[in-house]
Amino acid sequence: MTANLAELLTSAAATSPDRVALVDAGTDRRTTWAELEGAVSSVATGLGELGLVAGNRVVISTANRSDFVTAYLATLRAHLVAVPVNPRAATGELVRTVADSRARLIIADSTTIDAARSVATGLEEAVRADEELRARSVVPRVVAVDVPAAPGEVAFDTLLEVEPQPVPPARDPRSLAVLLYTSGTSSVPRAAMLSHRALLANIEQAARVQPPMVGPDDVVYGVLPMFHVYGLNAVLGQVLHQRATMVIADTFDPLGSLDDIERHAVTVLPVAPPVLAHWRSVEGLAQRLSGLRTLMSGSAPLSPDLVTEFSARAGITVHQGYGLTEAAPVVTSTLCSTRVKPGSVGAALPGVSIRLVDESGGTPSGEDPGEIHVAGENLFDGYWPDAADGPVDGWLATGDVGFLDADGDLFLVDRLKEIVIVSGFNVYPSEIEEVLTEVEGVLEAAVVGVPDELTGEAVVAYVRPDPQRFDPATEADVAEVQERVRAACEGRLARFKQPVRVEVVPALPRTVTGKIAKGRLRTVLRREGMGLIE
Repeated sequence: MTANLAELLTSAAATSPDRVALVDAGTDRRTTWAELEGAVSSVATGLGELGLVAGNRVVISTANRSDFVTAYLATLRAHLVAVPVNPRAATGELVRTVADSRARLIIADSTTIDAARSVATGLEEAVRADEELRARSVVPRVVAVDVPAAPGEVAFDTLLEVEPQPVPPARDPRSLAVLLYTSGTSSVPRAAMLSHRALLANIEQAARVQPPMVGPDDVVYGVLPMFHVYGLNAVLGQVLHQRATMVIADTFDPLGSLDDIERHAVTVLPVAPPVLAHWRSVEGLAQRLSGLRTLMSGSAPLSPDLVTEFSARAGITVHQGYGLTEAAPVVTSTLCSTRVKPGSVGAALPGVSIRLVDESGGTPSGEDPGEIHVAGENLFDGYWPDAADGPVDGWLATGDVGFLDADGDLFLVDRLKEIVIVSGFNVYPSEIEEVLTEVEGVLEAAVVGVPDELTGEAVVAYVRPDPQRFDPATEADVAEVQERVRAACEGRLARFKQPVRVEVVPALPRTVTGKIAKGRLRTVLRREGMGLIE
């Protein structure tokens, strides 16, 4: 039994050493399976020589590139725990991740090195000044990728030159492999603990789907970010398992990405919904995508109207799926359905079970909706650091609401969680609200999501200012509050988390228990979108 995900690379290098594993779209740099195996072996040995021991956490903060794959697999091979993070995250977010995970190493490239250095320096100064903090905190070392290493740092190229040494074989597939920060069933970011077993189980489950999502002769376009579970395990995991080729792109560009797909003869295209929205108006789309075998959309709901329009223009079926970080991540796919149905995210993967639970804890009647519960070997072990809120009796309550039709196909209805999904990435309202309420002159804030044609959802913020200082009925005061809020968000939040609208209001609606009634705010936004109110 495979006990470490990095063993998939060893098998690929043994059976297909000269086949191309990775292509960096920006540079056309090509890496064979044998070359990738050698690089991973060297870096894994080098990490051990830096003093890291099994279970230590390693933050990987780089753009989508082949070096990310090398760093990720080397971390796993060395029996360490990978903590992939968004390279476009604000420095404050990186500080929280490093501190919470107690990472001993940050691997950063030219896009993230400044933030990594700020985190390391800041933690070092804090630890030096606080004896209590010194006892429970770790100051991470920085590994610099494609930039000169500063004093005290390690050059990634140096690790690539280390003479590989045998690594003790992995024996326990339940050992922790990855920490991925997500909202879970709350609105607060927490790290889902994914074992090697869970990651490998979902790779195997997806590999059993017929027709196959990815085959050994496929060229897969890797534009989905690998710090996200979809790109990390649903895409890279399948490429490793099938010995396919992945063309890695750092960013999506509507026309540039189509050029990549044609130039590299891409056959499998996993995307997020915004990609389809960007492409639906491109001339000659069907011809440009004519080499595709499979197009899959996931990580966020997809409008049935957009699917119909895109499929008609592109001449290709759009397959959808449903998943979540805690399931590593794929739960359903329309590739598992007898036919693709408008609005459906498909049937459960082999080895994955779904049940619906109503408000009384029973099973809904017929096609009535209920909360989606998931079971399978692919489930996480709970949230870092104490494995809290993991599956109960093998079942995970997802916080999502849906219904199953007579064929077992799942249709999503709503989310019990308040997270907003922007371009497939979770945005936590509480995190943004914390920033907003720290703005001078703002007393309260509420953040909700609004449907957006390009990003799936976008962030809208409602703020109640101090009436002693600002009058929501005065245009000048409203403009000043909006400017203060935007400035604070730009300084502390990643771009995709920043509100696209800031509404300054004299009061926020409340429930009978005194909580802010976000449902009413969402209703107003939906009615605006439908043109029912101005």
